[in-house]
Amino acid sequence: MVESIVIKFGGSVLQDEKTISEAADMVHEVYEKGLRPVVVVSALKGATDNLLNLAKKLNQETPDNILDQILSMGERTSARIFSAALVSRGLKPVIVDPEFENWPIITDDKHLDANPIYKETEKEVQKKILPMLERGEVPVVCGFLGKTHSGEVTTLGRGGSDTTGLLLGSCLKSKETVLVKDVETIFSSDPDIVENPVPLHVLNSEEAFLLSTGGAKFLHSKALSYNRSGIRIRIASLQDGGRSGTIIDGGALDLIVEQSPDPVTMVTIIGEKALDTEQIHQIMTSVNDIDGRILSLTLDSKSTVLYVTHGTNLADILHRLVMKYKMGKALSFFENLRMVIVKGPALETAPGLIQRVTQPLARKNINVYGLVTISSSIRILVSKDNADAAVTLLRSALLALK
Repeated sequence: MVESIVIKFGGSVLQDEKTISEAADMVHEVYEKGLRPVVVVSALKGATDNLLNLAKKLNQETPDNILDQILSMGERTSARIFSAALVSRGLKPVIVDPEFENWPIITDDKHLDANPIYKETEKEVQKKILPMLERGEVPVVCGFLGKTHSGEVTTLGRGGSDTTGLLLGSCLKSKETVLVKDVETIFSSDPDIVENPVPLHVLNSEEAFLLSTGGAKFLHSKALSYNRSGIRIRIASLQDGGRSGTIIDGGALDLIVEQSPDPVTMVTIIGEKALDTEQIHQIMTSVNDIDGRILSLTLDSKSTVLYVTHGTNLADILHRLVMKYKMGKALSFFENLRMVIVKGPALETAPGLIQRVTQPLARKNINVYGLVTISSSIRILVSKDNADAAVTLLRSALLALK
């Protein structure tokens, strides 16, 4: 069994003859070490934007399926140029293009933001890409692209080439997926926004996913959701030959439905307006003083809702505080609730997810006391008596997302 490594080169890296040559040298070096590289290429820098702008200028109403075909030309050209560079280094590249029989990535038909169908793609990758590696060939795969069951070309949306790289690495169970970008590492925050960001040498999968769903630009959350095998990811630059950078550990991100073990109290404070910052601070301090913990806080124009776990004599303490400082007119409490948590990468691309969560509960007459979305998770508040049934129902309802 060959040991593979997926190397994806971003468009900001593939700029000119010099950078393409350096990228080809990196692939050659990896091959000489005995690993079998799969190369994923983005369009050359600026190519996709130029194609899109030209198409829009000619016809603002260009159909999405035609736009996908136009945009695909950037990656398809890049694959051919890169293959020429590999041939000059004595390697045997094979262009993997949606127009050819060797194409493995099958998607739905959502043009401009298609989603790969994992199990079908995995089967095709094992059937078509793995034999190339066993023959000593170097697949050069057009990133960002897919193909529907009917044979139409699709594009994978933002971060699409990263999605291609992580998908192939997962399907091949590669040693590593290296994403070669124009930055040498991931930082503690965006260097263009904050001063003195700290380089991060290691992140776990959940940390990387939370950062990406929160707007960090190093890797789109959609791409991470396709690393089903938990392959190690390396964010690296061309300058260091892809040897250092930031490692995202190989833990797979799973879809999880679970309930928190502790009882939760829902507190609603009504008044002429929602709490201000100082009042929220007073509430949080008081809850902390009685060994409680606020799990979530939501504000409306005339109300504030808290979900609190633990806390001795919580109702009386909060009532006295609110009345003393005139924070509101009245309080109400629902006690002995449980928080059911649904989290996982598949949530990012699942249409109608809220309905998929709430409808099974409604059919069984399970009341939802609150619903909170936090990053890549949905948190549902139900009564203690219905918590186990809610977990079972939701696991069944969401099984199709795995």
